[in-house]
Amino acid sequence: MQKPKARIKTVPEDFRVDEEAAYLPSGAGDHVFVRIEKRNLTTGEAVALLAAAAGVKARDVGVPGLKDKVAVATQWLSFLALPGTEVEERLRAFAPLPGLRVLEVGRHGNKLRTGHLARNRFCIRLRGLAAADLAAVEASLLALGRSGVPNAFGPQRFGRDGDNVARALGFLSGRERAPREPRARKFLFSALQSEVFNRVLEARRADGTWNVPVLGDLLKLETGGMFLCTEPEVDGARAARGELGPTGPMIGVKMRAPEHGTLALETRVAAEVLGPDFDLGRTRALGEGTRRPLVLHVTDLTVRREPLGDAPPDPREPPEARATDHDGANLMVEFVLPKGAYATTVLAGAVEALEGGRDPLASVASAGSEAEEEPDPP
Repeated sequence: MQKPKARIKTVPEDFRVDEEAAYLPSGAGDHVFVRIEKRNLTTGEAVALLAAAAGVKARDVGVPGLKDKVAVATQWLSFLALPGTEVEERLRAFAPLPGLRVLEVGRHGNKLRTGHLARNRFCIRLRGLAAADLAAVEASLLALGRSGVPNAFGPQRFGRDGDNVARALGFLSGRERAPREPRARKFLFSALQSEVFNRVLEARRADGTWNVPVLGDLLKLETGGMFLCTEPEVDGARAARGELGPTGPMIGVKMRAPEHGTLALETRVAAEVLGPDFDLGRTRALGEGTRRPLVLHVTDLTVRREPLGDAPPDPREPPEARATDHDGANLMVEFVLPKGAYATTVLAGAVEALEGGRDPLASVASAGSEAEEEPDPP
């Protein structure tokens, strides 16, 4: 059944994401934490501007997670500021630029690294929905907030041309030269991990077990712990209550493996993606591997209607063609996701979301530039 179509990211204000820190600056230490707001800039572009202002190299800036370009986003960064430098003073004096401003500055004892964040809070405007579809989309989104959605990686992870997996296999097999930047190499490897995970998830969706524990699964508790499923009936009842759920592979040399049928499935899928002679040892420096929940639980989800006349105008429409509040409504969707999860994954459960009126695959970013999140830490 075809889903209703909606436009997202028509203007940056249509997609708001606020990063919630895992911890706040203590007030002392050799690192300066900076909370920024960026608009229509990649995280990399924002980092470059701030690094230049602070007099440091962009590659030395700590970045917990990447945020979308076509968005209004807040996030934390860290800068090394040893005694005798003016890094903190320069950051505090940073004059706002179009699309970039500093919101907070504070000292701390360590550098921020990938994954050093708690969660992300989203506020997304869905435009262009037919009036007849509003109630059904509202109901679908609210249902997803109760049941969760398949925790697939979005197209952002696979590159603008969808070739990140092929590029990763190319350099990891030795057939092609590896990217010079360590972050780019890690991002390409994360695409390979994501491809294996998505295929395992799709296989489990096909057999109806993506949200149902089976014998041999590694189950992740809501509190973060993980254990082997030996009593599917008992664990199934807990999964139905949202207390735990099955996990899928983020391949790596130290990833914990499941057992029984789940191990057989994951082994088969990994071989299909990687090939029979892939040496996982070559990925050791790129990530040790981990497990990722197959079910994405959405929290604090709300949906409200916004009269069309209240929304920022679509710059592609002439003023005389702009709708008024008598012509319908947009939907404003707010929710919170854990780090590493994609807002578009949630939306895809209810609508076909077109970025700025285009297919999302036409505008997603490539490795080393922008994505909703960087790969999870191992």
